[in-house]
Amino acid sequence: MITLTPLHHLAAEQKSAEVTDWAARIAWVAGLLVFVALVYWLMRQGWKWRASLQSGLPELPEAPEDFASDEPLLTLQGRYHASTTAGQWLDRIVAHGLGTRSRTELTLSARGLRVERPGATDFFVPADALRGARLDKALAGKVLPEGGLLVITWAHGETLIDSGFRSDRAAEHPAWVDAVTRLAAAPAATELTSTTTEGTAR
Repeated sequence: MITLTPLHHLAAEQKSAEVTDWAARIAWVAGLLVFVALVYWLMRQGWKWRASLQSGLPELPEAPEDFASDEPLLTLQGRYHASTTAGQWLDRIVAHGLGTRSRTELTLSARGLRVERPGATDFFVPADALRGARLDKALAGKVLPEGGLLVITWAHGETLIDSGFRSDRAAEHPAWVDAVTRLAAAPAATELTSTTTEGTAR
């Protein structure tokens, strides 16, 4: 003999199942949010810890007040990605706002490199602090297509820094590598000439 279950009993069972499913979903979402919040908190703590380790890094220099009157060798608009200890592409520098990604406008003149960053700290790299430039594809964990990153190496205090930029027009990168490399070599050439002149005079 077949016993039929009344329709109202079936509806009640389905409704009960739906409530149980929603409770499980809410618990799962809540757990996920707690996990995300924990990861974010750990990242912030790691950022603060790294900044404290880099507290000995000097304040970033500012561009000379009359820098705007210099004849620009090159200009660039794009993005500032990160700075790391030179040669160590994962050793991110976060002190003095260098860890903040932002839009940027670069201006290169005979006196050095001005880095303007809306919403982040601007800074200036004097010509005698420039050490060179290259094309790369990765910096501070950020990976781009081959040659998609312009990396400029410069000295700040006793630290050599690699700063990564990406132009809105990546075809500009090779010209920047050439110009920065020439400018970085110029102070050394001037110093060598001066030393040679002094030696001859003696």
